[in-house]
Amino acid sequence: MPRDPYEVLGVSKAATADEIQKAYRKLSKKHHPDRNPGDKQADATYKEVQAAYEVLSDPAKKANFDQFGHAGGGFPGGVNMDPGAADELFRTFFSGGGGAPDVNDLFGGRRGARQRHRPRPPAEAIESEVTVPFEVAAAGGSVGIDVGGRRIDVKVPAGIDDGKKLRVPAHATGAADVILRVRVSPHPYFRREGADVFLDVPLSLAEAVLGARVEVPTVAGERLEVKVPPGTSGGAKLRLRGKGVAGGDQYLVFKVMVPSGAVDDRSRELVAEFAERNPQSPRAATPWGSG
Repeated sequence: MPRDPYEVLGVSKAATADEIQKAYRKLSKKHHPDRNPGDKQADATYKEVQAAYEVLSDPAKKANFDQFGHAGGGFPGGVNMDPGAADELFRTFFSGGGGAPDVNDLFGGRRGARQRHRPRPPAEAIESEVTVPFEVAAAGGSVGIDVGGRRIDVKVPAGIDDGKKLRVPAHATGAADVILRVRVSPHPYFRREGADVFLDVPLSLAEAVLGARVEVPTVAGERLEVKVPPGTSGGAKLRLRGKGVAGGDQYLVFKVMVPSGAVDDRSRELVAEFAERNPQSPRAATPWGSG
């Protein structure tokens, strides 16, 4: 015999419709097959929860169960009803004033109403995370996910940010909606701020002083030759318009690199002469450099 639906949902007979629905949603989400792949016990419990809710969410079925229990067997229809319950039901309908009810109303119209399909409430959406490569998040594309052992390609719009959510509808998963929180993988050398992309570009001391032409990559996979103006300081930026994400810009951030090893005497003389011929006060413009 099936379990008591109140026991299945863990609610009392005095529970309100909202309490019944809240209990159903909690248990349905906990035992959903997509959350418990391959777990036969969870699958059986999930089906039991659905059946219990089907009884307790329908006022007519609930009233029938409250009065006759499982012996009611889905009345009206008289299925699986024991003789005592049938006698009680007969007395309920035919006792008291007003005469006997119309047989068509009792066993025709009512049965027809009970046989109409009652749509089940939609399954709770499943939340998960998906890691998206930097390039796919920038240019758009698709990533594959597994839902209940089924491989699904999810379309990723160009320019999506880390932490944003994507909804995969139930018709695509074959079960419930899936809400995916996007995690964008870091790139080995590009940094992203909104639609703009930043790239550190090292320069030699000579390139920074004299100017140069250097080759740099873009997010789109291009290789561009750009002109570095003479006298470029470390931290200076050069904008490549429209080369960022979804219409944003790419910025080249220059880093001036000085020789890390020992410098010979002649080089020291040349640098000293350079400093003498080109005097600078690089800290004068800082808030703390004037004192």
